[in-house]
Order: sequence, then C-alpha cells, then structure tokens
Amino acid sequence: MKEKNNLIQRNNIVRASIMGANDGIISIAGIVIGVSGATSHIGTILLAGFAGTLAGTVSMAMGEYVSVSSQRDAQEKIIQEQKVALATNYQNEFDFVYQKYREDGISNELAHKATDEMMKKDALATTVRERHGFTIGQELSAKGAAIASMLSFPTGALLPMLAISLIPKSWSALATFISVLIALGFTGYAAAYLNGADKKHATFRNIIAGILTMLVTYVVGLLFKQGGL
Repeated sequence: MKEKNNLIQRNNIVRASIMGANDGIISIAGIVIGVSGATSHIGTILLAGFAGTLAGTVSMAMGEYVSVSSQRDAQEKIIQEQKVALATNYQNEFDFVYQKYREDGISNELAHKATDEMMKKDALATTVRERHGFTIGQELSAKGAAIASMLSFPTGALLPMLAISLIPKSWSALATFISVLIALGFTGYAAAYLNGADKKHATFRNIIAGILTMLVTYVVGLLFKQGGL
C-alpha cells in the first residue's frame, strides 16, 4: 500500500510538473510574441516576459494547491458521510456493493461471498471505493503539486524568453514560434502518456493551442504598433 501511495504521489507531481511547464511555455510565448509585434525593443519584451513569468509562477502554484486541497476536502466529506451511512444502514451499503459486483458479471454466490469478505475486512474503504471511486489513504499532496508547478512554470517560460532574446531580431519571432511549437509537442505527448490518452490527438491539440495563442497576441501587438499605442 505504501509503495502504491508513493507511486500515486509521484504521478501527481509529474502531472503538475508537465502542466506547469506547458503553461509556462505557452503563456510566456504568447506574451513575448505579442509584445514583439508591438516593439522590437528587447528590454521591453523581456520585462513583459519576466512579469508574466512571476505572475504565472505564483498563479500556477496557488492554483494547484487550492485545486488539490479542494479535492481532498471533498473526499474527506465523503468519508465522513459514508461512516454515518454504515452506522445507520449497514445492510443498504452491503446490498449496494453486492449489486455492483453482480452488475460486473459475477455470479450471485461469488458476489455475495466477495462482498461479505470485503465488508468484514474494511467496510468503509470498500463502500467509499465502490460508491465514489477513490481509495482511502491515497490522498494527493497539495504542497507537492504546488511546488512542482512553482518550479516547472518558470522552467518552461525560459524557452520563449531565451529564443526571443538570443536569436537575431530578424528571425527571433519566427524562431521562437517554431521552438515553442516543438516544445509544446513534447509536453502534449508527455501529458497524454501519463494520463493514458490518445497521444497523437493530445499532441496536435496542444500545438494548435500554441499556434492560436501566439497568432492572436502577435496580431494584437501589431495593432497596438500601427495605432501608435
């Protein structure tokens, strides 16, 4: 059980890291590309990128912490409600688990035996798992997810900022655009691999999101430049 809990915690931290890096790449790319559409002054572009990185780092960390904490609070409420249900109507909870096993195609006799053994072993854990789909004792770490996001967001943000600042001005926007799309392809694939989703679809979707983000912000930057704002 301890090894399983550790695996779940690691997966949660890896998920937060990947999503943090992905958001860092796409968010800061949108900012630096957008500002580059309005001005070629590298100091202004990097200042905007740095401000976005700072804001995004705090936002991602707090968002992960609040999200995971809210999930844990909801699970704790369910556990307490399930304790009351077992204390007041044990037979109803037994029948629910039994019927669920029957719906899974298990024979009457075997379903009853399995239900009886599981309920005697740990009625609370059994009913929580079968009714609500999570396992007691496998709660995620809100702090771990927050720290992972706090570190990965600025790491991802480095890519567009370095690309826009180190590559010659005549090619910097295009080079940043291309490098960001390649990076988003990797993060989209990694997220799909971790979640067991369709890798090709997730990678394509992530790249499209990056294209739209950078195109929109760049056009807005050009409009500001042409309008003299």
